[in-house]
Amino acid sequence: MSDRTELALRAKELDAADALAGLRDRFVLDDGVYLDGNSLGALPAHVPDRMRDVLTRQWGELRIRSWDESGWWTAPERIGDRIAPLIGAGPGQVVVGDSTSVNVYKALVAAVRMAGEGRDEILVDATTFPTDGYIANSAARMTGCTLRPLTPAEIPAALGPRTAAVLLNHVDYRTGRLHDLPALTAAVHDAGALVVWDLCHSAGALPVGLDAHGVDLAVGCTYKYLNGGPGSPAYLYVRGDLQDRFDSPLPGWNSHAEPFGMNPEYTPVPGARRGRVGTPDILSMLALEAALEVWDGVSVDAVRAKSLTLTDFFLDCVTAYTEPGRVECVTPLRHEERGSQVALRCADAGEVMKRLIDRGVVGDFRHPDVLRFGFTPLYVGFADAERAARVLGDVLAQP
Repeated sequence: MSDRTELALRAKELDAADALAGLRDRFVLDDGVYLDGNSLGALPAHVPDRMRDVLTRQWGELRIRSWDESGWWTAPERIGDRIAPLIGAGPGQVVVGDSTSVNVYKALVAAVRMAGEGRDEILVDATTFPTDGYIANSAARMTGCTLRPLTPAEIPAALGPRTAAVLLNHVDYRTGRLHDLPALTAAVHDAGALVVWDLCHSAGALPVGLDAHGVDLAVGCTYKYLNGGPGSPAYLYVRGDLQDRFDSPLPGWNSHAEPFGMNPEYTPVPGARRGRVGTPDILSMLALEAALEVWDGVSVDAVRAKSLTLTDFFLDCVTAYTEPGRVECVTPLRHEERGSQVALRCADAGEVMKRLIDRGVVGDFRHPDVLRFGFTPLYVGFADAERAARVLGDVLAQP
């Protein structure tokens, strides 16, 4: 029996035993293999009908009344409470709105302000998504801090009495490396500083445990593994015991204690709501709220277990279907160091990804030489993983 036959049969066995296999029907998918959910999640099938109601009845008929009657005004906190269990947070600590970049800025500046006098240094993940670095640089200039870019492995040794805040990514967007959130959070706290975690590539793919590990602040997008749609609003987590001290650099009328009082002086509302700024982006927010219903009855632990089995199986298939040395896996093999994507390095990665997409396998390319394959366990199966690796092998074998 050939490797291809054996692996195809193994994929069928794994799919037959997959407790999450039925979730695929909750999404709009074609006959291809979609492995780019780490950039944009698939459309949940019920969202279009829900949005028709938002557009035709809530906006079209009720109009301004929908702020109260349709719950528009409370959407940022209500949807935040739906996201909270997916990132290991209790209610009342997550508010939805703005972009990830804006929320990084709010969280980082607020962290410096809470750190107190004498702490004038910000440490930032040097391998982070570029925008986080840009924001950190701006936050440092605004607060008069020195900015030090370091790899996550270098952070513990660099912490000291001057450290105010540390900005880290939970999962590296290029390689899929999962950083040790509990240990790094503890190290930052031992130094008397605050930590801000970017969860864009982990929320919805693996357990995060914000409350359990005492994380101070966290941010994340909702259009990747949470399937909220292109440009869907991000979220901000503020640990409960820090909320009264959270001093946002972007105070707005939506976070005022009396938003319709039109007072010239700003008085922040209690709780995580002080992370709000301006008028919520209701249409995309309500699309996100509907999309989150696909998580009803789904365990994040079960998602993580399938994710690891999927990525293990994909790597086995890649090894069987590609010539030795043709691609190099840059994603850690150890489960405790892996997110839910596999990154492969090859010299002609850009052209290879174009050819994969032409053959129905959609991943993405990161400059200069990385192929990224994101595995969203809610709708990606083992036959998908086997097919993707088989097509990759065929493409790489072509002259």
